[in-house]
Amino acid sequence: MDLCEQCVHYVYDEEWECYECDVNLDEDDMVKFLQGRNTDCSFFRLDDEYGVVRHQM
Repeated sequence: MDLCEQCVHYVYDEEWECYECDVNLDEDDMVKFLQGRNTDCSFFRLDDEYGVVRHQM
């Protein structure tokens, strides 16, 4: 599974009917992404659905 699929920023766009990253990359980050040089996403946050429940316990 790709890390993007586990990220909180990976959302479904109903208009385009596909998943996409909703992070607005600056020009430097976008160039790294398009060239495939960005292996570690600095915006990655695990989409932990049960994190809130564990916190409340």
